[in-house]
Amino acid sequence: MIDARVSTKHKICNASDYQIVARSLLPKPLYEYLASGTDDEQTLEENSSAFKYWYLRPRVMRPVGSISTATTLFGQKLSLPVFISPAGVHALCDEVHGECASARAAQRVGTLFGLSQHATRSIEEVADICAAQGNANLWYQCYILKDRDMTLRLVRRAADAGYKGIFLTVDSVRFGFREADARNGWNALPEPHRLVNYDEEISNKQQSSESKKSSWLSPEASVDKTKIYSGDEDAWDQNTEQLFEQNPTWNDVRWLKREACHDLPLIIKGIMTAEDAVEAVKAGADGVMVSNHGGRGLDGALAAIDALPEVVAAVGDKVPVLMDSGVRRGTDVLKALALGASAVGIGKPVFFALAVGGENAVVNLLQMMQREVEAAMAICGVGRVADATRSLVTRHPNGSVTRYTRSKL
Repeated sequence: MIDARVSTKHKICNASDYQIVARSLLPKPLYEYLASGTDDEQTLEENSSAFKYWYLRPRVMRPVGSISTATTLFGQKLSLPVFISPAGVHALCDEVHGECASARAAQRVGTLFGLSQHATRSIEEVADICAAQGNANLWYQCYILKDRDMTLRLVRRAADAGYKGIFLTVDSVRFGFREADARNGWNALPEPHRLVNYDEEISNKQQSSESKKSSWLSPEASVDKTKIYSGDEDAWDQNTEQLFEQNPTWNDVRWLKREACHDLPLIIKGIMTAEDAVEAVKAGADGVMVSNHGGRGLDGALAAIDALPEVVAAVGDKVPVLMDSGVRRGTDVLKALALGASAVGIGKPVFFALAVGGENAVVNLLQMMQREVEAAMAICGVGRVADATRSLVTRHPNGSVTRYTRSKL
């Protein structure tokens, strides 16, 4: 969180305004670490612009005097169908509170917060901070690590701390190469920040008897985990990816569900095709999340909103479908709901809001999104989230795509 955050002449009216202000406040390497994508950044750009090529079909003369943006996800009520997607290292933007600030903001607004395995505040600290203010809808995000026992211990810690669900990210056996980070020398996590959830695990050098016997344990599990701080590679993500299992199968999903989260909903995050959505459900997933890692994975992949329809069609009503990547407006949210998403996540805007104004700015970000969703619902004649159906959106009737350009005022 930047000390000068409150003295800005740029009035915050929408999510993108936070990015504009944050860019003026943050050091260039940090800003570009947060904002950039991989390779040519095609997918990064299209994640947001692709929403512009789905058009809303407003219905009129419908009662919308008592609109509700509330929805329910796995038995938990959300005040709006927008949540904070799991993303690491929030302390880069709020050094004092880190993920605790973002989690409290979600709690205050009444929505879900996803804590990344690569958080700068521990599973237990975030849970304790939120517990002091009442009930919170906390979820934990994990990866399949080469060290399978560590994978289980981390998820079990989240379950013991009261987290209500698990995101398993499956699109990161390798990270895409972000040239901005290489050019800026962003190849290690700046001191004094730590990926604190690993600290306790790294200190435990002895494998448990369970992991010694496990046929799931990769022979590369003894990788030196301190490389995530060393900066050996040109870009930081290439250092952290050394921890991840690079030979995963759908049996790993069955294993995780059975061993660590049989009592918690398990969402498979990073699904971009119908085929993988079907496999995820067959493996025991309780939900799937359409995501291309915010354009930070494979460049040239479809925008998430364009991948959403085939995933929804593939799973039908078997499990909820969530999505993130590129959501910036309430109309984006409504379009995603109409295409079959149960709720959508936001990531980059949270970092920029944190940098500008900490917890209160993240609250404001979510409240702005809620107002925009409510207004879009009203103008489209939609009174409830569940009423946003496929007939609400269309492609342009002439079948062509004209590049969207915002009008100059």
